[in-house]
This record gives sequence, structure tokens and C-alpha cells, in this order.
Amino acid sequence: MATADREVVEWVRGYFRRHPIAALETVGGQFSLGMRALRFLVIDVINGRFAFQEFVRQAAFMASSAALPTIFVALPIGVTLSIQFGLLAGQVGATSLAGAASGLAVIRQGAPMVAALLMASAVGSAICADLGSRKIRDELDAMEIMGVSVIRRLVVPRLAAGVLIGVSLTGIVCFVGFLAGYLFNVFVQGGAPGSFVATFSSFATVDDLVLTMVKAVVYGAIVAVVACEKGLTTKGGPAGVANSVNSTVVSSILLLMIVNVAFTQLYMILLPQQGL
Repeated sequence: MATADREVVEWVRGYFRRHPIAALETVGGQFSLGMRALRFLVIDVINGRFAFQEFVRQAAFMASSAALPTIFVALPIGVTLSIQFGLLAGQVGATSLAGAASGLAVIRQGAPMVAALLMASAVGSAICADLGSRKIRDELDAMEIMGVSVIRRLVVPRLAAGVLIGVSLTGIVCFVGFLAGYLFNVFVQGGAPGSFVATFSSFATVDDLVLTMVKAVVYGAIVAVVACEKGLTTKGGPAGVANSVNSTVVSSILLLMIVNVAFTQLYMILLPQQGL
């Protein structure tokens, strides 16, 4: 019995050492990497040492990887929101408010989250696989030995590119999602075009767009930092690269959801909505 109890205690200790403590260490490492990359980004831009060519390459790669899937996901998202809010508005006798409801849902929540999730799945996994492959081939260690900063050479351009593409994809989702909702409401649900646009413009404010763009910047940075951190800490050969890629997608999505809840709550507290 004593041996069994000791094994249980050891398993519990090992579990907390492997999971919660390891999770805290990972988040701490990601935060530290993000702060260092942001500091180097500002310094390199001021000093003219920013790796502009790498930034352009990464931005082009991210755009080519995520732009088309983002558009294809934005279309059904806009239509789905239009269907749901159209039905709800019809039940309460406020069909004229369908445009405001679906449009605001796309801009406030749908656009930044869709762009971030596509970034995490398409872009984050590719970044992690690239850096993880270099890590297991000892390329990153060789760069450090030669005096080349891995963070400045590889992480900073990817961080800047992730922010740029995150904002761009969010703008695309805003346009495509709103357009899809508008067309579906007008041509399928029989809504009035003027009413759809008028109610949206009555309820939407500049603060909504500002919040969306701030979310896009933060979400793009989160995806880039998480992917880079997972890639730089890869170990265990090719299997380790696969594990890091999987961990990148899961960790990014989980962190994005938590940050989105915090953003939404802060927005509702700091900028309470006013009626017409």
C-alpha cells in the first residue's frame, strides 16, 4: 500500500510539473520573446537595421497562405450571421435591425477572430515548421555562434509581417463578411437594401473599427510570437517538429480566445453602448 501511495504521489507531482508549471513556463517564455522581439523591432527600425527583405518574403508567404482560405471562410460566416440575426429579428418584429446586428457581429467579433484563426492554422503552423526544422538541423545554433541574432534575423521580421497580414486579413473579412450578409439578406431573405445599410450605419461607430484593428494587431502578434517560440524550442527530431506544429495551433487558438474575451469585456466596460 505504501508503494502504491508513493506512486500516486509521484504521478501527481509529475503531472503538475509536466502540465500547469510547464504551461506557465511556456507562457512566460512567449511573453519574454515577444517583448524582446518588439524592442528589437523598434531599435532596428530606428537604426535602419531592420531585415526588410525577410519581412517582405514572410509577408508575401503569409498572404499567399491565408488570403484565399480567409475569403472562403468569411463568406459562410457572413451568411450564417445574416440567417441567425434575420430569424431572431423576425421573431421579435424588428426585421429592419438585421443589418445592424449581423454587420456589427462581423466587425466586432467575426472579422478579427476569423483572420486570427486562419493565421494560427495556416501561417503559425508554417512558421513553426520552418523554425523547428532549422532548430533540429542546428542552423539556429550556428547562427548564434557566428554572431547573428536569431531573434533579430528571424523572429522580428515574422512578428512585423504577422501584424501586417493580420490587419489586412481582418479588413478583408470585414468587407467580405458584410457584403455576403448584405447580399443574402436582400436577395434571399427579402430585406430592404436601404434599411440594412441605414441601421448598420446608425449603430456602428468608429470605436468599433478601432477595436477591431487593435484586436487584429494583437492577434497577429500573438500568432507570430507563439509560432516562433514553439519553433525555437523544438527538440526531438522530426517528430518533435510535428509536435511543435500541433502545439502551436492549439496554443494560439486557446490564447486568442482568452484574449478576445478580455478585449470584449474591457470594451463593454470602457465604452458602454448607447441606444438610438
